[in-house]
Amino acid sequence: MNFDYNEEQQLLADSVRRYLQKDYGFEARRKILASPEGWSAQVWSQLAALGLTGLPFSPEYGGFGGGAVDLMGVMEAFGEALVVEPYLATLMGAQLVARAGSAQQKRTILPAVVEGRMKLAFAHTEGKEGEKLGVVGAPLADKLVVSCGNALFLAERADVKMKPYRTMDNMVAADLIFSREKAAPMPGAAQAIEQTIDFATALVCAEAVGAMKFACDTTLEYLKTRRQFGVPIGSFQALQHRMVDMVISYEQARSMACLACSRVDQALDAAARSRAVSAAKIKIADSARHIGQEAVQLHGGMGMSEELKVSHSFRRLTVAAQQFGDADHHLERFASL
Repeated sequence: MNFDYNEEQQLLADSVRRYLQKDYGFEARRKILASPEGWSAQVWSQLAALGLTGLPFSPEYGGFGGGAVDLMGVMEAFGEALVVEPYLATLMGAQLVARAGSAQQKRTILPAVVEGRMKLAFAHTEGKEGEKLGVVGAPLADKLVVSCGNALFLAERADVKMKPYRTMDNMVAADLIFSREKAAPMPGAAQAIEQTIDFATALVCAEAVGAMKFACDTTLEYLKTRRQFGVPIGSFQALQHRMVDMVISYEQARSMACLACSRVDQALDAAARSRAVSAAKIKIADSARHIGQEAVQLHGGMGMSEELKVSHSFRRLTVAAQQFGDADHHLERFASL
């Protein structure tokens, strides 16, 4: 299959990457992380102005009708820049509304999401009774989509008790306690949860590919400039071999992410879609561990310092490998389909 973007997809990815390189550099990101909020409302407004919040939604609600393949270049750019704004969390919540919500819920919520006026989060991982764990973006969300078995409910943030915190990769998240009595049911949840999680998993794969690209690029640059015994350390054959292996892992991961996004968009049966997504996630988890660890090791001790972006990329790759299921989970799922 063709793994190249079409002209429109490439132009969008390039415009997002230019914006992030200009206004979301590593130092700008560190200031955002140091703020009490842990995210930037100004950046969120700019993402909406670029049309990113409306990209995967129907023109009926002001969106552009795009799919996972259209979003892949965006997510790669986000992975390179390590964007912490709750973009994927909002897309997940809004996708569930689009697939399972009532006509009124869609009319109320989707245009607001497209315009950047509303943020959402999806609470799915079960804790104790009535508890949801690790809900990324929950403290920032205006509304939450909450799963209860195969049912979905729409809750106001004010009606949910939260314990907010920062994740290892600096995302704003929370554990929460949910009361069904204060939430509105969503009527069409039967297939929406699995479809949306597959959609989000494919996009996490694309985001991880972006982080891998940065890790490879910055490590190569370091090998070219760091000198030892009077020569660049990149002239040592053993390090050249390790660098080549990193690039091979990146290219394999990107190909699998492309395949997953393509299958999510195509009208395949659910099993075929899920097999492709699980296969991609298995490879992404393997490549994330390999590239993240090698990038840190080849930078030496400074590779773990807060002052170096590669350490933040390592943490993002570590979380991405676990997000929506680790390699063991997806191996089991792949074998069962």
